[in-house]
Amino acid sequence: MNGMSDVRLMLRGQELLDEQAHSIQMVRSDVYPATSRLGLFLHRWASRKPLLEMDADQLRDIGITRQQARAEGLKPFWKS
Repeated sequence: MNGMSDVRLMLRGQELLDEQAHSIQMVRSDVYPATSRLGLFLHRWASRKPLLEMDADQLRDIGITRQQARAEGLKPFWKS
């Protein structure tokens, strides 16, 4: 193959990858509304749990007291 063919193949491969990425993004955007509540609940659960395990220095670094961390960490995941 000459150099021109190699470039064409490389560009076409990139176009196919771009089309595939766009297709995946479209599928995700279609699914997102159905899973957004679940995603929010998982985020709350995963981010609140570590608050209960932080020491005083870590809590001071993020600017909250032990009482605030405990109150937030013990909240059910469905409450904001």
